[in-house]
Amino acid sequence: MRMLIVDDSRSSLALIGSIVKDAVMGDVELCLNPLEALEKCRDEQFDLIIVDHIMPEMDGVAFTAALRARPAYRIVPIIMVTSDHDKTVRIDAIKAGATDFLHKPFDPTELQARVANLLALRQAQVELADRANWLAREVERATAHLLAREEEIIYRLARAIEYRDGDTGEHVSRVAQVSQLIGEGIGLPADRCRMIYLAAPLHDIGKIGIADAILSKPGKLTPEEMDIMRQHVTIGARILERGGSDLIRTAELIAQSHHEKWDGTGYPDRLSGTDIPIEARIVAIADVFDALCSERPYKAAWPIEKAYAEIVRCSGSHFDPACVAAFRAKWPEISAAMLPAPQAQAVGF
Repeated sequence: MRMLIVDDSRSSLALIGSIVKDAVMGDVELCLNPLEALEKCRDEQFDLIIVDHIMPEMDGVAFTAALRARPAYRIVPIIMVTSDHDKTVRIDAIKAGATDFLHKPFDPTELQARVANLLALRQAQVELADRANWLAREVERATAHLLAREEEIIYRLARAIEYRDGDTGEHVSRVAQVSQLIGEGIGLPADRCRMIYLAAPLHDIGKIGIADAILSKPGKLTPEEMDIMRQHVTIGARILERGGSDLIRTAELIAQSHHEKWDGTGYPDRLSGTDIPIEARIVAIADVFDALCSERPYKAAWPIEKAYAEIVRCSGSHFDPACVAAFRAKWPEISAAMLPAPQAQAVGF
């Protein structure tokens, strides 16, 4: 434990220092000037302060108040020593934050006992704080582990759905990456961009409820078949509804509304403008863009430049103009994300 004694009298400072050193194990520092003592406390952490009441430049009450204003010294024990027996001095000291109060001349044994007791209290405080910090780290580590497992399960489920849809699973990775870049481009906070990145792969989870004959049909769907295909957004939202985490709730918003259009002509609810959740507006662009660039049973893959032009052309009709502007601003990074990779990047790890 480390102690600091502040007193403008050299003889008093030396006396208190010798008494304290004989009483406890620990480092004891002496300081004649309260302003210098405050500077010392700014750079170092002490476990007990003994301060005189009457000093030039700053008295003990003001010193105590200044020290208590610092978070590091909010609960550090402070003993004020004074020869003044005025009751108001004691009250002012206590109001300023003094832990204990001792009158001069004092009994050395009493001072030693008070110092020992307060250092024992301080030791308990330090151990309790260390324990609390350790518990906080353990909780954070456990939470991170759970989140990582949640992210892994979501990603692998999304890849399974893509395989059923005739894709290799790379589509969900690219949609996630492009969605995150668009979110960054419109200025969303980093944690929200990350959430969209993790939730985007589940945008088509409802396709698990669509018959293979429709899902894998090589030709154009009939109007009746298209109506059935469009049910995947409602199915997806039902699968994800009442989620217990922010990630699942975000995924539900995306699954439900990523086929809505800015002009209100989308489905299933014909939402328009900002009534469409921003997460869905973002993923709508990423999903359509990657779908255009990908080969499907019913179409060939578009050149990336042609797909880019189509997204820009649909700004204000299909897509949120602000999101399209972000898409354009992030184009160098988006085009790089579309390059073929030997293996799809796993979302979340």
